[in-house]
Amino acid sequence: MALRVPKAELTAELSESMIKQIGAVPEPVEVAWHNPKVAQASLEIGAKVGEWDALDQSLKSFAHMAVASQVGCSWCLDIAYFQAQNENLDVAKASQVPRWRESGVFTPLERDVLEYAQAMTNTPPSVSDELSARLLDRLGSAAMVELTAFIAFSNMATRNNVALGIESQGFSAVCEIPLAARPESSGVASTA
Repeated sequence: MALRVPKAELTAELSESMIKQIGAVPEPVEVAWHNPKVAQASLEIGAKVGEWDALDQSLKSFAHMAVASQVGCSWCLDIAYFQAQNENLDVAKASQVPRWRESGVFTPLERDVLEYAQAMTNTPPSVSDELSARLLDRLGSAAMVELTAFIAFSNMATRNNVALGIESQGFSAVCEIPLAARPESSGVASTA
């Protein structure tokens, strides 16, 4: 798939800052820069979301990857896997998120977080009272609110990227363990 909106030219300062942070200029920023107000707001929201700390970082990472896998956002999976490695998260587990239901590496809490992320991503959302109660009991109110808002933000980002034709930039190519492909029977686009 090709970009549906071409890349815009960023300021040298912004380009240098992005390269310093993650080694390249993210295509979502380059595409959004056609409307700098939208691009800047997205960057600011993303930075604020990154400051939230009531929920364990690995759970947030797994949730984002579950959303990206379900929506079919290869860019988000790519960068999330790269970030998981750079944040010293369990990359072996992270690599299994696209096929978490078949994988035996996740704890019951992680499985509930992954299920919640997918249930929120369904259209219409299919979150059950039982799943919400289990998560609330294990996480507490502050972390549950954070998880829910984080998954909602992940949906915004993944759906934006897919609609604009933004695909993987190869960030995860530097990682040692490749992402597992979603099972063919899932009905969702493969991540491989």
